[in-house]
Amino acid sequence: MTDRIEVAATELRPLLEEFIMWARANAPGSDPELVGPAALWHRLAFSQDLGTWKRADLRNLLLDRMPKVVEDPDAAADGMLPAVDAYLTFLSQTGRLTQRSDSLADLQAELDDVEDEFVDLMEELLEDTEGDDVEDEAGDLGDFELFADELAELDTIRLRPDAELAAAARQAPLVAKARDLALWVGSGRRVGEDTLLSDAEVEEALAAVGLPTPETDGPIAEAVPYLWNIWNLAVDLEFLEPGDGSTVAVQDDTSEWPFDDDEDVLDAWMLGLHSVDYGDPELPDDDLTMALSGLTRGVLVRLLLAGGSRDLDELAQELAEAAADLDEELGADAWEAAGDPLAPAIDWLVGYGMVEVQGRTISLTPLGTEGVVHLVDDADIEVDARPAIESMSAHELLVLSAELPEEEADAEFAAWMRLREPAKAAEELLEAAAEDDSDALIRVQAASVVGTLGEAAIPAWQAALKQPSLRPYAATHLSQLEVEGAPEPTQDDTHWLILDMWTISAGLGRSEFVSSLQDIGPDMVNSLLEVIWKIPHAHVEELLDLISQVHPDKQVAKTARRALFKARSM
Repeated sequence: MTDRIEVAATELRPLLEEFIMWARANAPGSDPELVGPAALWHRLAFSQDLGTWKRADLRNLLLDRMPKVVEDPDAAADGMLPAVDAYLTFLSQTGRLTQRSDSLADLQAELDDVEDEFVDLMEELLEDTEGDDVEDEAGDLGDFELFADELAELDTIRLRPDAELAAAARQAPLVAKARDLALWVGSGRRVGEDTLLSDAEVEEALAAVGLPTPETDGPIAEAVPYLWNIWNLAVDLEFLEPGDGSTVAVQDDTSEWPFDDDEDVLDAWMLGLHSVDYGDPELPDDDLTMALSGLTRGVLVRLLLAGGSRDLDELAQELAEAAADLDEELGADAWEAAGDPLAPAIDWLVGYGMVEVQGRTISLTPLGTEGVVHLVDDADIEVDARPAIESMSAHELLVLSAELPEEEADAEFAAWMRLREPAKAAEELLEAAAEDDSDALIRVQAASVVGTLGEAAIPAWQAALKQPSLRPYAATHLSQLEVEGAPEPTQDDTHWLILDMWTISAGLGRSEFVSSLQDIGPDMVNSLLEVIWKIPHAHVEELLDLISQVHPDKQVAKTARRALFKARSM
């Protein structure tokens, strides 16, 4: 069966990739990713012909097969049927729905008929797993989902430059301890089955990382949980890796920590970020330990929500109440049994460079803010975090502003521009716009902003003439500024600008794209299609194909198909 699935998936892949591109413009409200499993099981169970769909098969696929294989019932309940509808429409509009199929109208009618029953089946699947989900969440003091609404309402969080964060990460004591432990382990140390290390080796390892040997009547290995947390951190950081047989070995470049390259430093630090869980209290009773799980994350999210700092006593009281609320039976007992539950959490966070404590106040460091923002993002929770204005590159600015409302984008541009001379700002923006010839939106944004800088931008525009994707903008603006010797914009330049506008319009959805075409009238579109296919634009073929599919005027659609053939023949 596995071989059949692989073969079917391989057959489907090109078609699904084309559908995803088609859906961006024609069905932006659908989730193309949900189509994959449905199309795959249709191919495996009902028809070897990818373009043959029957009402009965569609019903059986959705009501019998999909409940057995769907991975996310919640997403499927909301989006599976609209996605399948879009896929069937795509097959029909591109001529792939075979004559042996039922009509698109009949297939869509079947989707309407099965909708209620399909949603009910997905809800039943959700109910079956709901108890497990609740059990998993119970007692988790670090569940960010509980704070999703508050996180979404936070003011913009400004993240510090990479160079500053990397400098802080290089100073994190825990990373240095993990390095030292890995170097002590060496190139091939054999580990035991019951305990990783013998008592003698544990004493050596403690000395290697600067920890005291505990006084204990039992095995030392059972009395050094902090050492094993550092061991696990070394594995997370990829300083340690499994070797041959029952051995572990140090990675070749571990001794080079702290690395010279800032990006390498931050990549390594991020690998160990989830080690914050090692800061949770460990008690002799496993049930009491579980009642305080997530405590260290709970500290981080509460600090973020408070703007970065909290009074330690107030924070401890809040977390104690949260533990009692989340586990009414054991939460309060666990908190009392731990003595000072925040101590190991804070100790670990300080060691990883994420918090600092002054008197009775605990605060996130810039590195800690970066880390908790990443953890929130990993939990799929929205938070408005942006690079600090003074450290934001031109490309970061352009990408960010594309996602912001106009007023916010203007404010970001204004703040960024205040830190630069106009000529330098123009140079940086146009260089960023030239990084990716396929990104029309970034290009248009950059040209629009630089166009407001007047004569100060002339050197940047002159340099941009050498970039094919920016030449049309440079020639246009230099002409407007009446710069002596500047080339006049050509017809090809005008056509490039039009293709950029069409690309952006297509990205907004099918209706926006069709409307933009109708605004200039079918005669003008026809005239453009006769010549615009010659322009070496990254999206020209994609746009011609789209026009041929969506334009309501049949003559325009025909002209677009002819132009697409010519473009592909070049």
